[in-house]
Amino acid sequence: MKKVYICSPLGGDVAGNIEKVKLYNRYALECGAVPIASHFYALSLDDSIPYERAIGTRAGLVLLGMCDEVWAFGNNLTEGMAQEIAEAYKLGIPVVHITDEQVYKKLEMEVDSHEQIDRIEQNTTHII
Repeated sequence: MKKVYICSPLGGDVAGNIEKVKLYNRYALECGAVPIASHFYALSLDDSIPYERAIGTRAGLVLLGMCDEVWAFGNNLTEGMAQEIAEAYKLGIPVVHITDEQVYKKLEMEVDSHEQIDRIEQNTTHII
C-alpha cells in the first residue's frame, strides 16, 4: 500500500481541523492508501506555543520524507501546508491536491449546499 502524507490546515480551529483530518484519513484509507498525519501531535503539543509547534513541524517533516506522496487537502493553502509542499518538492515526492468536495463525494457524505462547505473552509487560517 502507498504511504501518503496528509497535508491540511491545523492552526486556528485546531479541534475543527483535527475533525477534518479524520475525514482525510478515512478518504485515504478508502482509496487504498496508508495515511500519515502529523496533526495528532497537537493532542500532545500546544500548537499556539512556537517552540512546541516547531517540534511538531520537524517531526511531521520527518514523516513526510518516509511517504510515497503528499496529499494536500482543501481549497486553501496555509503557511504550514506550503512548507510541507516545498519539502515534498525538495525531496522529489509527488504532491496531489484533493478538494473537500472530492472527499465528501468519495465518502458519500451529504453536503446540503456550498454554504456548508464555505463554513468549513472559513475555519482554515493563515491563507497565503
